[in-house]
Amino acid sequence: MSTEADQIIGLYRRHAQAWAHLRGSELEEEVWLEKFVRVLPASCSVLDIGCGSGKPIGQYLFDNGCAVTGIDSSPELIEIARREVPECDWLISDMRHLRIGKKFNGIVAWNSSFHLTPDDQRRMFPIFEQHAAPAAALMFTSGPSHGDAIGEFEGEALYHSSLDGDEYRTLLDQHGFEVIDHIVEDERCGLHTVWLCKYRGSA
Repeated sequence: MSTEADQIIGLYRRHAQAWAHLRGSELEEEVWLEKFVRVLPASCSVLDIGCGSGKPIGQYLFDNGCAVTGIDSSPELIEIARREVPECDWLISDMRHLRIGKKFNGIVAWNSSFHLTPDDQRRMFPIFEQHAAPAAALMFTSGPSHGDAIGEFEGEALYHSSLDGDEYRTLLDQHGFEVIDHIVEDERCGLHTVWLCKYRGSA
């Protein structure tokens, strides 16, 4: 694992309060959350992978009738989530080793799995499948193309990585997901590259 990728968990632990404050409650991703919720059943469970402080995504999902379980590797962010959105279930867990033993109607990994190295991202797809109920929705963000990018947060290097779009499609297909909507650098949503998928089950 690259040095920058190895620092991600510690960075979010050290700067949890700053990140929660900066993240705030503004929902620039609302257009995609609306799409995600529309493909969920009326009474549903959602797994938020890399949930951060629980706001605004966890709060939005709860407000729209979802029973939310959120996981994050930062105990400091989970503490904030438990305080700010106590109605949801917030758990400390590294997404790379996630084994909840429960299936969900929806899985979201918004701006989280793209902090993993390419190999770790590839290993996330069986984890998505293991936690997907029949016809589950999966939504995640990636980079616009293959490669690494180093950003900055609180004066520290912030690692991002992306696979090629064709590889994401292959991995999704191999693990029983079909793409139902996908946009590269959506201008309505802060130039996020978003994948919305549905679980059809194993072949």
